[in-house]
Amino acid sequence: MIISKKTDGYLFNKDHSVRSALKHLDESRLQILFLVDSNKRLCGVVTDGDIRRWLLRDNKVNLSSPISVVAPERYVSALKGSRLSEVQSNLKPGLTEIPLVDENGILAGIIKKNDTDISFGPKSVGEDHPAYIVAEIGNNHQGSLAHAKRLIEVAAEAEVDSVKFQLRSMDYLYGSEISDNKESFDLGVQYTTDLLSKYQLPDDDLFTAFDYCKQLGVEPICTPWDMDSLKKLENYGLVAYKVASADFTNHELLEAIAKTNCPMICSTGMCDEAEISDSVKLLKDLGAQCILLHCNSTYPTPFKDVNLKYMSALREFGYSIGYSGHERGFHIALAAVGLGACVVEKHITLDKNQEGNDHKVSLLPDEFKLMVAQIRDLEAALGTNKSRVITQGELINRESLAKSLYATKKITVGDKITRDSIGIKSPGQGLQPNKINLVIGRIANRDIERGSFLFNSDLEDAITKKDHYEFDRPYGIPVRYHDFKSLTSSVNMDFVEFHLSYQDLLLNPSDFIPSQKKLSFTVHCPELFENDHILDLCSKDDRYRNKSIDYLNQVVLHCDLIAKCFPKSKKIPTLVLNAGGWTNHGFISSTEKLHLYDNLADSLSKVNTERVQIAIQTMPPFPWHFGGQSFHNLFVSPAEIDQFCKRTNHKICLDISHTMMACNYNGWSLYDFIRDIAQHIIYLHVVDAVGSDGEGIQIGKGDVDFHRLSKLLNSVCESAPFIPEIWQGHKDNGAGFWNALNFLEPYL
Repeated sequence: MIISKKTDGYLFNKDHSVRSALKHLDESRLQILFLVDSNKRLCGVVTDGDIRRWLLRDNKVNLSSPISVVAPERYVSALKGSRLSEVQSNLKPGLTEIPLVDENGILAGIIKKNDTDISFGPKSVGEDHPAYIVAEIGNNHQGSLAHAKRLIEVAAEAEVDSVKFQLRSMDYLYGSEISDNKESFDLGVQYTTDLLSKYQLPDDDLFTAFDYCKQLGVEPICTPWDMDSLKKLENYGLVAYKVASADFTNHELLEAIAKTNCPMICSTGMCDEAEISDSVKLLKDLGAQCILLHCNSTYPTPFKDVNLKYMSALREFGYSIGYSGHERGFHIALAAVGLGACVVEKHITLDKNQEGNDHKVSLLPDEFKLMVAQIRDLEAALGTNKSRVITQGELINRESLAKSLYATKKITVGDKITRDSIGIKSPGQGLQPNKINLVIGRIANRDIERGSFLFNSDLEDAITKKDHYEFDRPYGIPVRYHDFKSLTSSVNMDFVEFHLSYQDLLLNPSDFIPSQKKLSFTVHCPELFENDHILDLCSKDDRYRNKSIDYLNQVVLHCDLIAKCFPKSKKIPTLVLNAGGWTNHGFISSTEKLHLYDNLADSLSKVNTERVQIAIQTMPPFPWHFGGQSFHNLFVSPAEIDQFCKRTNHKICLDISHTMMACNYNGWSLYDFIRDIAQHIIYLHVVDAVGSDGEGIQIGKGDVDFHRLSKLLNSVCESAPFIPEIWQGHKDNGAGFWNALNFLEPYL
């Protein structure tokens, strides 16, 4: 059990109606409400079960009645500061939350029976969340507010979650002896107290530093070294406290901090096993929300004394664990994250040669920034312990490197498939060889030409491919020259989207496309050109950018050749474009992005856009290019897209998969994203996605709510044409595309 001071959601005015209480319970997904008056004084407790019983008991239900009429006369509460051992005797079976009140009866917190989640402000901390990174300033500000602010700035630039300070009353801790009789202290105490006396920030300056942290978007945390300091910090109001190793055996201070009902980060340095056990028992009886930091309080800590393997034993005390490091460098902190640390604390300084032990074990700004970045990389690499799945990059490589089942002779629909009619060869574009025994003995559901691959659909019933699909907007499918005829035969679609390779630009489209009477077309510009040139109209390298412009103009000219095969089409073809703006080693700043957007505007001004309507694709955060995964910077943010399109009047191809991945990564709403750029959308790639880099997923198999999406698209861009851009959807005569269209037909 824990005690939390966060009462949001549980608190409900006793005079509000039963109807509004039901709505609140439904929206909050809670099962209990604490009824209060206008002064937040607790007046009763109502559960969803109480409301149900009231509804069944009263034949003349009036949902406009105040919720207080439903509340039972007796309810369980606890006094703030109570030990859990005192409260447990009042716990009834099934009771998971108990209101906590102060001496005036005002709701002060909640005892939660099963909740282990800890939040520092808006961020949740624990084993299922990213490591919470704390930059320990301590007294490295050297007693200067200006110096403290600069440290806060570099910590914020490193993208830490929190900045930590210390507050102590020298008189409270050491009494008058510190000044009157300091020569009698040991050398170490003399050195430490001298530093503390010189470099303590005045209280007002410390609180100003806290305010500056919040201004820069990092959470201030502080270590109170004594009761007097704790009172000052409580008056200011912090979201969490840090307990120093030196005070983890100070049960009086531990109890005082725990009774604030704020989360606690407790270092365990300088403590043996029995001392840790005693303090943990106290904290648990106080219902403390706590994270235990493994720590060695030596400055600097020899690597042989770090003993990271003890973290697994520390976890056995029942709290989440973290790491506070005083060794040189930050590679040990990375290892701690690998072992499950959910909080990492390291000291930060501007100069390791300044006076004081902490500077010697601190990280410089660039080092701290690198540590944070590498922790995030490590967390991404750690993944989960769930069942192994093939990643997007592996799927791409499997297409080229693996092997597949293929027909060694023609197999006619209705034939029984035999072993001598099946072979194994590269590439891996069909069924994997381990499926061979599932294929043998099946009755073929289609004609399979000699030398062609078998697919998953050969293990299933034949896919329904309709002659005509009913959509309220133009629809088509992606095609290549070589499969244009086979994919467009017997389907009365509106258009096709040619996915060009740079080698296709050397071909004559009329060799593959009979003259079309009804179809129109769009074109997807190649990303890769000869000599490994990936199109980038935003590049800072003018030579590279100019070469990209030349290649794009070649594509525009090739569109003219395609247009000759579509003489009845009066539309200027849409040219879907990945404009560039990726980097290989992390994302770039907002200022740098502005320069790239300017480069793009300049590049597009040098393209003959009278011959095509360019539609720039929305992009994912981690696109797959030939050669690996990159970081994409442009056309990922709705605000930036809107700004660029308004400034240049260019239009957008909304790629649902790309945009879903961007939203997943950044914590945005896909549907708000689309609303924000709706006025610029002229074309749609409709496809699903998983996570931040699983693109091209079959519709209905990923993270997109297509019921909600279709309502939005039909409202904000009702006439925009679309294709289902399923990855490898062209296989098995377009099976992936037909499945997608069958799914989407009721929606679009």
